[in-house]
Amino acid sequence: MAWLRTILHADMDAFYASVEQLDNPQLRGKPLLIGVDHPRSVVSTASYEARPFGVGSAMPMVEAKRRCPQAIIVPPRMQRYAEVSEQIMTVFAQFSPRVEPLSLDEAFVDLTGTERLLGSPDTVARNVKRAVKQATGGLNVSVGVSGCKYVAKVASDYRKPDGMLIVPPEEMVVFLAPLPISRLWGVGKRGEEQLRNLDLRTIGDVANADPRWLTQRLGSLGAHVYALAHADDPRAVVPDREAQSISSEETLDVDAVGRDEILPYLLRSADRVARRLRRAGLRAGGVRVKLKNHKFQSFTRQVVLRPPSQASAVFYDEACKLLAHFDLNQRFRLIGVGGYDLQPEDAPVQGLLFGEPERKKNDKLDRALDSLRERFGKAAVQRGSDVGARERFGLPTGKMPEE
Repeated sequence: MAWLRTILHADMDAFYASVEQLDNPQLRGKPLLIGVDHPRSVVSTASYEARPFGVGSAMPMVEAKRRCPQAIIVPPRMQRYAEVSEQIMTVFAQFSPRVEPLSLDEAFVDLTGTERLLGSPDTVARNVKRAVKQATGGLNVSVGVSGCKYVAKVASDYRKPDGMLIVPPEEMVVFLAPLPISRLWGVGKRGEEQLRNLDLRTIGDVANADPRWLTQRLGSLGAHVYALAHADDPRAVVPDREAQSISSEETLDVDAVGRDEILPYLLRSADRVARRLRRAGLRAGGVRVKLKNHKFQSFTRQVVLRPPSQASAVFYDEACKLLAHFDLNQRFRLIGVGGYDLQPEDAPVQGLLFGEPERKKNDKLDRALDSLRERFGKAAVQRGSDVGARERFGLPTGKMPEE
């Protein structure tokens, strides 16, 4: 069967932990937990030396330490990871202009039509792995190549770490068949439970089921999993997704209840996101607020910005307005703010005839503060309104959050 599409999925191996081990040879071969050593924090990444102990991403740090007490806890360095990510994405772009980053350490690459120039899928996969290792000074990437995004992603994870797997189009359905239903993309715990209740245990079981029966029992989920089980995934690789959103979330030491207790953390996250946008030369077309309660239920609300902004004051003001759309009479353990629909700061903006002077004033103030913080440290200078808010809500005024 001919390769009508050739999709490569690349996923760095234990990315944050691998970067730390790359930069600090003394950490190599040792179990690492990337995160903050605090009872309320979670593990961002666990090194492969820690994973045999049952430790993984998103696990509470307390539980991870219990399972692997000898692990070394390393605070995350997001700026460093972003630098390495840029090197990796540059490598991918050398093989195809159609690169769709999913995160700092993961991307799809559409290789369709590059066979004559770059060689077979097997050859390209090996060259991608070699190029990433050379560009980063030794980091490994696992690669999967197939005829659609879904199968390529499953293939990249199949032989981790430092894995590589090519699944030709004619073998996609056979490859998927013995895998557990948990490997179906987009099927959460609830969906997996529904499938198990129908006595469906493997992807092959789903592929062999009657599609009308699946739809009758599961609705849209039935049609979705049936298509995936048959490797039917027509989604295209969408380039330039690396700037879709920038967010900042904070897990609290003590649960917050009510607007007054939430506001100081909202202020901190909004300011952090706006600074990251300015540093990246971007503006956001929307603001999003995320709250997670003590039962680990997440809630989000968002609003479109007209015009797009990178101003700290705008982010905080809009985030405050969004709180009116949440039920705040519950305990929240996580508070976050994000900017989405990002675009270059020099992109043409409509609708600024009367708002331009105020926007320029905010931009100048923000950039002046950014410059002082870069030179003298994050606690060197703050807005009077920010200090007032921190004092009013009992938040420390002399310590700015880490980037």
